[in-house]
Amino acid sequence: MVEKLYFCPYLLFMFFPIGDTQVTGGYKPIVSYSFIGINVLVFLFQVFSPGNLICEFAAVPIHILQGEKTHTLVTSLFLHGSWMHLIGNMLFLWVFADNIEAKVGNISFFIFYITGGIFASAAHIYFSARGVNLEMITCELCFTTSPCEGEINPHEAVIPSLGASGSISAVMGAYLLMFPASKVKVLILLFFRSFYVPAFLFLILWFGQQLISGIGSLHMATSGSEGVAWWAHIGGFVFGLAAGLYFLPQLRSENDFD
Repeated sequence: MVEKLYFCPYLLFMFFPIGDTQVTGGYKPIVSYSFIGINVLVFLFQVFSPGNLICEFAAVPIHILQGEKTHTLVTSLFLHGSWMHLIGNMLFLWVFADNIEAKVGNISFFIFYITGGIFASAAHIYFSARGVNLEMITCELCFTTSPCEGEINPHEAVIPSLGASGSISAVMGAYLLMFPASKVKVLILLFFRSFYVPAFLFLILWFGQQLISGIGSLHMATSGSEGVAWWAHIGGFVFGLAAGLYFLPQLRSENDFD
């Protein structure tokens, strides 16, 4: 059941973005690349740390709703559950984040990224506890005195969520509005071939998958959602769309791309 402990990476998609059309000039993507480095270092610390960092720093919905451990809304953005989880998220961050930071600036991008991740986590927490009396939940995966022993599908509200997916979804939402004419280079693993597709098409298809899966997860009473925080992806993307509208005036009207 380990796969249910973290935001699933974007490896659910049939193909992967490996590059895009770059903007010319602007700010250096220092924050974007720093976030990649920080995520890698934190994951290495997770691997070699003797403690359970997931239970300590991941966001557990029931805790947040009880007003506890609210700092995990931020710390959870830098934790990952596996190498593939990390690699998938960092690949999307590397492809989509630099263009946005180049246009909005380092400080604005930092605030946008963190705020988008918090908003995404809030969306996940809200939908994970929909229509539930929290007092009826009697076990927690990260609570030693009443663990979920023998529970095949513990309630989603007690499952720690972590990963950069929410923040990256916000990046993708903003990218859709800011650079719809960009081209995204994608790799199809089945054929191991790459080609370019319009960013608008790629991102709409990606969001459509998240939305369909998120609506489907509403009918699940427990954590049977394949370990994916669909509503974190959806919430982050919607936040990114709103941020994109705010950032649009900062874009030049022409000669944005190489």
